[in-house]
Amino acid sequence: MGLRELVKSWGSTAAERAAPLRCDELVPDPKAMLLRAVDIDAPPALVYRWLCQLRFAPYSYDWIDNWGRRSPQQLTPGADRLERGQRMVSIFRLADFQPGSRITLEQRGRLFGHLAITYAVSERGQGGSRLVMRIAWGPPGVPFSRSLLSVGDLVMARRQLLNLKALAERDA
Repeated sequence: MGLRELVKSWGSTAAERAAPLRCDELVPDPKAMLLRAVDIDAPPALVYRWLCQLRFAPYSYDWIDNWGRRSPQQLTPGADRLERGQRMVSIFRLADFQPGSRITLEQRGRLFGHLAITYAVSERGQGGSRLVMRIAWGPPGVPFSRSLLSVGDLVMARRQLLNLKALAERDA
């Protein structure tokens, strides 16, 4: 996989890249579609429960994304009681969800433009899960913003998925 493909689709399969997700509907004519995916040795229900923790913290590099505060390392009671419009990962709103399998976040702003992110959890077999994250993105009209933010997202999203993987596997 070349650098461009790595930045656009780290860890994903061709089938995952082709499958529609809820975020696709929220950003008309996206200028970038970014996909990240990881296998997790934990049941889908537990992985989904960890996704619900995004209400409270980003789970990427806390010193950057969470003002130096450590993301919770234990499940927060009630975090899975989701409602559309709730704030998640500090700058996003919960746009849609399907309990046990999918969370879609949306953000509109001057810095990042219009973003929608879907996290989809599916069963992988033998008690494992597959976590796919797709970003549909209409970046702002700032020169080079798409390239810079795509690479930055790869770094941050990869850390987020690996942290969620580690926590779910620990709890499994």
